[in-house]
Amino acid sequence: MQLTLESSLFRLHCFCFPQGSFSSIMEFASSIGILWMKGTLERNNTKTGIKSSQRIVIKNREALRKLIIFTIIIYDQDNLVVSPCSQKIIFDNHCLAMHTTFKYGKDHLTIGKAIKIATGKQKGILTADTIARIQASQQSVQKIVEDDNTVYGINTGFGILANTKISEADTRTLQYKILQSHSVGVGAPVSVEIAKLMLITKVHALAQGYSGVQLQTLERIIWHIENDVIPVVPEKGSVGASGDLAPLAHLFLPLIGLGEIFIRESETGNEWMRIKSSAALKKFNVNAIQLGPKEGLALINGTQFIVAFAIKAVQRLHNCLEAADIIGAMSLEALTGTKAPFDERLHGLRPFEGNKLVAQRLRLLLDNSAIMQSHIDCGRVQDPYSLRCMPQVHGASRNAWVHLKELTEIELNSVTDNPIIFSSDDTISGGNFHGQPLALPLDYACFAAAEIGNISDRRCYLLLEGKWGLPMLLMRNVGLNSGFMIPQYTTAALVTENKTLCFPASADSIPTSLGQEDHVSMGSISGRKLDKIIDNLEYILAIELLSACQAIEFRQPLKSSAILEFAHEYVRKFVGFAEEDRIFAEDINKVAGIIKDFSFLENVNAFASSRKMELNNNFPAFDV
Repeated sequence: MQLTLESSLFRLHCFCFPQGSFSSIMEFASSIGILWMKGTLERNNTKTGIKSSQRIVIKNREALRKLIIFTIIIYDQDNLVVSPCSQKIIFDNHCLAMHTTFKYGKDHLTIGKAIKIATGKQKGILTADTIARIQASQQSVQKIVEDDNTVYGINTGFGILANTKISEADTRTLQYKILQSHSVGVGAPVSVEIAKLMLITKVHALAQGYSGVQLQTLERIIWHIENDVIPVVPEKGSVGASGDLAPLAHLFLPLIGLGEIFIRESETGNEWMRIKSSAALKKFNVNAIQLGPKEGLALINGTQFIVAFAIKAVQRLHNCLEAADIIGAMSLEALTGTKAPFDERLHGLRPFEGNKLVAQRLRLLLDNSAIMQSHIDCGRVQDPYSLRCMPQVHGASRNAWVHLKELTEIELNSVTDNPIIFSSDDTISGGNFHGQPLALPLDYACFAAAEIGNISDRRCYLLLEGKWGLPMLLMRNVGLNSGFMIPQYTTAALVTENKTLCFPASADSIPTSLGQEDHVSMGSISGRKLDKIIDNLEYILAIELLSACQAIEFRQPLKSSAILEFAHEYVRKFVGFAEEDRIFAEDINKVAGIIKDFSFLENVNAFASSRKMELNNNFPAFDV
């Protein structure tokens, strides 16, 4: 019998021999307790497959004993390769699952992989050849010190003090002082996930072997990642050039026993406790590290604060863009709009990829809608722009999103500290730490996210006007009730707040280090602004979704498409139809919750897949 697991990267065929005989794979799967995650089991010729990006989870050890996997065949496009199983079966407190490993400094790091490592779904390791490169680079630094060759940051001061020579005896002390002196961040700490992504991306950059760090330093950072011992990093203080100096200094204070860290309050809980690093090291019975020459500088030079925010922005904005198409389609149905402006021929005449994708999605989302059919000859000539121009507006934001994604993945696999060590005789003091390559697309993405909120607010307003058969303010008995009038006040406020956050931080620069660092990117501010805009956007979309679900019920008994009916029913699991006024903030927060945690999109996509409908088919660039 053959079990097939397909992922977005490759296809695995696991040949399995269960104990006993089974008439079907479903019977076998049931017998050993296999859970099919986020997908449906289906027949595919003589094979049985799961759609992309899925995994097999086996419930317990007893179930595993019934299953023997003796080989894995990996299909790489059309090439058939036979290899030993490269996946590990790991048993933890929750499940027994197949996990792949990521090789720091060697594999290509993507946004999806970084998030998987941060969430414990993938493990990062150092391979033997990577370790050899790390050690060779560290030995080059040591030779520079021993030969007394003057190299910036190894035996000189920093910034404006670059011409101040440091004695060999003080090169180690210098590394401690740079972490201490640059720890000047203020404000609330960044989220644990952002700090963890900073650690992951720093390991990957340093592991490429051009930074001169010790192996034990990288191993300790990986220990922090794997054990969820996450440094406390203040959100403010970086100007995004010479690297994210202040946040990275705070990030690595725990290596030398200083600063603060977050640890889980319990092994299985999601609550975090903030304690002194010295107490944490004592708790885990580990010692502070003795930093070597250049290590402090290698740790704090780099764009890992900026890139961590970019990673989360790509993930979260993608979720909002996908949800916005679904929610916009629901609003269009409630307002009895037409799908004619989404015609493939029209968008072939102006072939921006984002526009074409959104038009395709809207066509599929509205396919076989009884509501659409009911007014096909209604005489309305045009819909307002917020309905008719969704492909152009949503699509433009998607194009901006792709730009951010592509540049973020370049940065993820770059070496961004300074100086770069090619050998003991070949070092370059350059500017790879400068955040401008991400600062600009992050600001561009701010506009893209804000505009999705702007057009969503316009649709909220349209739903309230009492046009085209809908009751004014989406309630029958208004006057005594205010209906959905006031939730739109919130979207108006959030849209305006987003506009104020759209001033491009990268358009400004203030000299630092007495003029040595005379142009800086401010990319860290770009990243934080985008994070706030997406926070607001999630609430705006939640209010439109809440309003669209209310409005579409006034079209009953007519039904929308199967996908949009499912989306409506899913929302109704959390909030009901409003016959009269209530505390709508509670409804807004519930609906925002299913947008923020991706469950709304995941469930709608799963339903679409179960109907053999891939909304983003032929547009791979727009996947995370």
